[in-house]
Amino acid sequence: MKKSDFYYDLPEELIAQHPAEPRDSARLLVYHKNSGKIEDKHFYDIIDYLRPGDVLVVNDTKVIPARIYGYRDTTGGKIEFLLHKRVDLTDWEVLAKPARKALPGNIIRFSDKLYAEVLSCGEDGIRQVRFHFDGVFEDILREIGEMPLPHYIHEKLEDDEQYQTVYARESGSSAAPTAGLHFTEELLEKIKAKGVEIVKVLLHVGLGTFRPVKTDEITDHKMHSEYYCVTKEAADAVNKAKLEGRRIIAVGTTSVRVLESATFDGKLQEKSGFTEIFIYPPYKYKMVDALITNFHLPESTLVMLVSAFIGRENTLAMYKYAVEQKYRFFSFGDACFLV
Repeated sequence: MKKSDFYYDLPEELIAQHPAEPRDSARLLVYHKNSGKIEDKHFYDIIDYLRPGDVLVVNDTKVIPARIYGYRDTTGGKIEFLLHKRVDLTDWEVLAKPARKALPGNIIRFSDKLYAEVLSCGEDGIRQVRFHFDGVFEDILREIGEMPLPHYIHEKLEDDEQYQTVYARESGSSAAPTAGLHFTEELLEKIKAKGVEIVKVLLHVGLGTFRPVKTDEITDHKMHSEYYCVTKEAADAVNKAKLEGRRIIAVGTTSVRVLESATFDGKLQEKSGFTEIFIYPPYKYKMVDALITNFHLPESTLVMLVSAFIGRENTLAMYKYAVEQKYRFFSFGDACFLV
């Protein structure tokens, strides 16, 4: 299939620049897979579509202030790093801008407590670097780093917590699992009170979120690897529900990637590691029964993932409807429930 098969027209004014307040007041498009019926709701109405016994699978990763600004030791030239993937205590894969200023052997200084040595070069501006720091690395990041908002968001955050889910726990992501941003503590309590089980998995969202598909043939695209973890407790809960015929509802495409990466022979495995899973038609889902997700960029891997779930033509028709109805798109935009 071609990348252009997943294109749709999106007016720029529909790209959300800030989150809905309160979180669950965002709009919700409910798409019924079997009939193609569409309903226009608000996110707080999601509870009306959930049944006792359903399992909501959420990604409890936490976004780190992964964008840091520094300068080359020798020339003073400014440079930006976006932290991508931790290799060990001191070494990271980062996206360097401009990449030509980050060559092996270069020293990049960020503060009097932090500098980095460039070890090697990869594709698309990726660099492996070794950080040297005085103190606790995470504390220094909190002092000097910025939340790594996507390039299409031009407004500053009033509060960094706006780009974290209310259940974020495990630090390590370069982007938020944005479908989860719509949940409030109160809504989650109501959902639990209805008899819905909430299961947590982990995927640290990496640069794949920012990386466009550059190849004409989508099968030539290579995903960046991302770390994920499924605990025994999570695997047991999901497998029990599946065996009993209860629905597994993924909150966001990151939860989808975990569930589909760690399912073998119809069972979710207790597992951790790195996944490069790329889901596109005609992929057959192994574990996910329903999906809560935002509206994604044209020709992106996430539109392809949705297309594998409800069909490409159905996805493009749903997106056309959402544009006509002026839904808000992308990370801070509205949500859809594919059920």
